[in-house]
Amino acid sequence: MTETLFISDLHLDKERPDIQALFHRFLAGRAVQADALYILGDLFEYWIGDDDPAREHAQTLKAIKTLTTEGTSVYFVAGNRDFLVGQVFLEQSGCQLLDDYTVIDLYGRRILLMHGDTLCTDDVEYQQLRAMMRNPEWQAQFLAQPYADRLQQVLSLRKKSSEAIAAKGEIITDVNDQAVRDTMLEYGVHTLIHGHTHRPAVHKFLINEQEYTRYVLGDWYEQGSLLSCTPEGCELTVMDLG
Repeated sequence: MTETLFISDLHLDKERPDIQALFHRFLAGRAVQADALYILGDLFEYWIGDDDPAREHAQTLKAIKTLTTEGTSVYFVAGNRDFLVGQVFLEQSGCQLLDDYTVIDLYGRRILLMHGDTLCTDDVEYQQLRAMMRNPEWQAQFLAQPYADRLQQVLSLRKKSSEAIAAKGEIITDVNDQAVRDTMLEYGVHTLIHGHTHRPAVHKFLINEQEYTRYVLGDWYEQGSLLSCTPEGCELTVMDLG
């Protein structure tokens, strides 16, 4: 079967082993038959360096590596939780790292892939934080610290982030429509696939009387959100834990 799969926002964590198990079953099952698998960010709840000692993360990297060894290409776009993935991560998983904005040819169609957080331009506070953390100097200083110190900083930041999100309205934490339109026009595409917002949907709209489509992948908190694309089109579905 000719099929390409897209997932995002799994937020794998030792506190949710059922989701990790679902992902591993997916890798050993349906993903094996796919032409390619694209992971559009936030594969892990957090990734604060390739020296992460978590056993469950090592198992996940091994499972992805097995998939790539069996012939399915796996591509990775960094999210806001795992933008610190490095060469060791890529070697152990077999993933191919893509740019934050990547255009692919999908069965003859130009498709723009991204995590999606840069589209949330109304959340000024987050965009400022993102700019700081994506600065190479900040990353070098952060990664130079002992792992335990980095972990405490991330856990503290995650708590503050949850509180901030709860205080913000849905409009602020969702994408900005004009940012979506500007980005799609800039990259010359009629189709965009992204995650980040945890609001799975298929949005169709017009620009200059031409139809555009935005696929939003859902998270993997209670089930697995999956976008399947074939030469005939794309379908957004969910996978249950059972």
